[in-house]
Amino acid sequence: MDLLLELRADVEEALRARFGAQVDTALLVLQTTREEFEGDYTLVVFPWIKLARSKPEVLAEELGQWLVEHSDKVQSFNVVKGFLNLSLKNTYLCQSLLAIRDTESWGNAPKNGRKVMVEYSSPNTNKPLHLGHIRNNLLGWSVSRILEAAGTEVVMANLVNDRGIHICKSMVAWLRYGNGATPDSTGQKGDHFVGDYYVRYDKAYRDEVKALEAKGLSEDDAKKQAPILLEAQELLRKWEAGDQETRALWATMNAWVYKGFDETYTALGIHFDKIYYESETYLLGKKIVEDGLARGVLTRHPDGSVWVDLRDEGLDEKLLLRSDGTSVYMTQDLGTAVERFNEYKLDDMVYVVGNEQEYHFQVLRKLLGRLGYAWSERIFHLSYGMITLPEGKMKSREGTVVDADDLIAELIDEATKIGQEQGKAAELPPEEAKEIYRKVALGALKYYMLKIDPAKGMMFNPQESVDFNGNTGPFLQYTCARAYSILRKQAQVVATLPQYKIEGCELNRYERTLILALYEYGRVIQEAASRLSPAIVANYIYELACRFNQFYHECPIAREENIALQKLRLILTQSTVRVLQSGLLLLGIQTPEQM
Repeated sequence: MDLLLELRADVEEALRARFGAQVDTALLVLQTTREEFEGDYTLVVFPWIKLARSKPEVLAEELGQWLVEHSDKVQSFNVVKGFLNLSLKNTYLCQSLLAIRDTESWGNAPKNGRKVMVEYSSPNTNKPLHLGHIRNNLLGWSVSRILEAAGTEVVMANLVNDRGIHICKSMVAWLRYGNGATPDSTGQKGDHFVGDYYVRYDKAYRDEVKALEAKGLSEDDAKKQAPILLEAQELLRKWEAGDQETRALWATMNAWVYKGFDETYTALGIHFDKIYYESETYLLGKKIVEDGLARGVLTRHPDGSVWVDLRDEGLDEKLLLRSDGTSVYMTQDLGTAVERFNEYKLDDMVYVVGNEQEYHFQVLRKLLGRLGYAWSERIFHLSYGMITLPEGKMKSREGTVVDADDLIAELIDEATKIGQEQGKAAELPPEEAKEIYRKVALGALKYYMLKIDPAKGMMFNPQESVDFNGNTGPFLQYTCARAYSILRKQAQVVATLPQYKIEGCELNRYERTLILALYEYGRVIQEAASRLSPAIVANYIYELACRFNQFYHECPIAREENIALQKLRLILTQSTVRVLQSGLLLLGIQTPEQM
């Protein structure tokens, strides 16, 4: 049962009755009636004014009268200029509410036969995950869940950037300064341990550049000739040549990092269906480049480097292989893209990557097309804005990032502090209260990140995110907990609801508004999926929570003496908490039953 589609069918019939077969129903627009007007849905009649040869008000009156007389859904109507406001019958809305109650997976669409891979996270193995990675991971996870709810088969993938000059920089620093230290010997988490050496490398590099400049070298020459950089470049060449000692150190340090990453992923509540490693895909990318070179699609410069010329596409020349034969990120992305489409027979591929890489994905799409891959236009870059802090932009090389693990711990401490001050979870055993505070902290983090449209940049404020009031995760979790509490207190009546058929109930405007809002959930999921935007779901569930809280204050449940009305309101409460919980899970947010 789809309330809006059924109403649309009746409106189409009214138009055909008025105009005959010549009417164009593709122009039909039904929208939720604005709060300042009476009605549930509004029809815009302007598209048919010329055909009607009458004023908009007259046409609206004619259509409204026909619907009242012939539709089993429309109770009444009113006309405001060219807008026909329709009020639905109480019996029809009650039947709609029962459909929500009786549909096991309300809002979720049947399988549509499409398969999409969503790549997210994609960390480098030379540093721990930070605040920027958190937004990436949460977006990727949520978009995957929303696509699944919209009926699409999703493969969640992670491409680990486990090779290249950045990884070699951490390796060089460890060789210089590590003295055999390990995460176990220092008591550090593995990714933090390796990340410290990346910061150590950058400090040494800057010191060496200054020293070379003091000897008379230009800044550019000093940056190219710094000994620690030359050591890192040599390590990269050895790695690509398969040097056993270099490969062994690389494998050991990467293993330290992977263990640390897994702990952070677990804390965030995310996982992957498939993990790719750049070290395993770059060779395929190099082969694709060599094939493209042989076919004349690519060009080799005099120094031996290989390029693609996309200037006729409004782009530029792009390096694919360096003069020493080593590969670049684009080479690796060619290999992984081809491998994925071959392995999974994908319909689409979504890359969740920051907006600073927009040019990279424009080139990747055009390059794949030049190389003859027909699916090249089916790769999408979900470009998201960067996160800033009150003190400015994060810089991982200088060690000024907000570490993901530290941030999660800080938010848990803040949620615990606020919860204890407000007496939340005070009656629960300490371990249960601790788990609730953890869920609240992660809910605060996830909702704060996902309520902003991905394309927009954002400033992160940890304290604001944990607020139990306003447009926050804790507010939504608390709304769910309030609904659970109502249902627990009315457990005896709730037990009778599965068999209850709503009859003879008059609905007030708070109940009507809530039912109509619940019916929007399926369309919200489809829109969020088509736009790859969890913010659409976040904004919807916030509005739904606000409507439920207004309903809760204006429509007594426990004190209601009319048992039929009490059951109606309990079914509304059940349905609302079910949709809120479902929407929050699409954002990766758990809902404690007590707070």
